[in-house]
Amino acid sequence: MQPVMDVAALTAFLLSAFPQVGEEFVVEEVAPMRVRVRLAVTDRHLRPGGTVSGPSMFALADVGIYLAVLAMIGPKALAVTTNCSIDFMRKPAAGRDLICEARLLKLGRVLAVGDAMIRSDGSDEIVARASLTYSIPPK
Repeated sequence: MQPVMDVAALTAFLLSAFPQVGEEFVVEEVAPMRVRVRLAVTDRHLRPGGTVSGPSMFALADVGIYLAVLAMIGPKALAVTTNCSIDFMRKPAAGRDLICEARLLKLGRVLAVGDAMIRSDGSDEIVARASLTYSIPPK
């Protein structure tokens, strides 16, 4: 199964459907059942101790899987998260963007299940891992 939305289409959708946060996320790559998304880390994403906040990493994982689903099914704004489990494994670097490799493990008619691996730009070490389930709206 090939993606039905590419980088440009996902970027345009994100900016129009979620203008309040759309510019924080950069879609870098789209492939079958996967996307790579960057969070442009700014001071608003940091917490005391010089690290990126957990809510910022959660948002990146959630957006990553959301965009992976949309890449495969098209622009369905009402696809929603029904479950998320996230493990924070290492302290991300405060001065670097975060990269999310989002991969769909199953894409059904009603549910999609995926994994998101997050790392600091320039590092191969995973800082957070999330497993998410999305509900896909009926046609």
